[in-house]
Amino acid sequence: MTERQVVLITGTRKGIGRSLAAHFVRQGMLVEGCSREAPDWQLENYTHHQVDVTDEMQVRAMLSSIQKRHRRLDIAINNAGIASMNHALLVPSATLTRILATNVVGSFLVCREAARLMQRRKYGRIVNFSTIAVPLRLEGEAIYAASKSAVEMLTRILAKELGSFGITVNALGPTPIETDLIRGVPAEKIQQIVDDLAIRRLGTFADVTNVIDFFVSPASDYITGQVIYLGGGG
Repeated sequence: MTERQVVLITGTRKGIGRSLAAHFVRQGMLVEGCSREAPDWQLENYTHHQVDVTDEMQVRAMLSSIQKRHRRLDIAINNAGIASMNHALLVPSATLTRILATNVVGSFLVCREAARLMQRRKYGRIVNFSTIAVPLRLEGEAIYAASKSAVEMLTRILAKELGSFGITVNALGPTPIETDLIRGVPAEKIQQIVDDLAIRRLGTFADVTNVIDFFVSPASDYITGQVIYLGGGG
């Protein structure tokens, strides 16, 4: 079994996921990442899995690979997610299904399989991604916000179910960050969101990693079932 900490991050091809992969590699961890498509970059001590997190067999195969190679998993970060901005009356059922499958089903499958591996060592840190759209109740994001509300409840209940195994489960709700996720959102809509925050600016990758570092620290073994929103919008 490797002596170095092993972290799994979903949705690492770009954006926050890619930034997190580089962040944990710099900390000396062995990083496992996944996305539906192969990334156009490489990192030392980073292993990529081409996985659709909504596919149970693919998720189980990925965790089986981690178990066979490292015999451990210390941290799992559910970053993979999709969003769609549209009035509820205009949301196609295909979009509804896709968002719920990725954000809710995908998060649950990774949590479940990661926890099964973590419980062997009676230690683990799971971090799920919510969004500031939940507390702000953003118009045009009914399905996206509803899916992340489900992730928050999943986080709180899993925290109770997994606490006896030494596994903490927490969630982070970022504000808009300059990634592909908001690239198609009108600038005035982004500005409205920023104006509703206590700290009126876009979030940064550093803001995200700061909270995640807190959640995954060994010293945070008494912190579980919590949701932290960036920017004071909660």
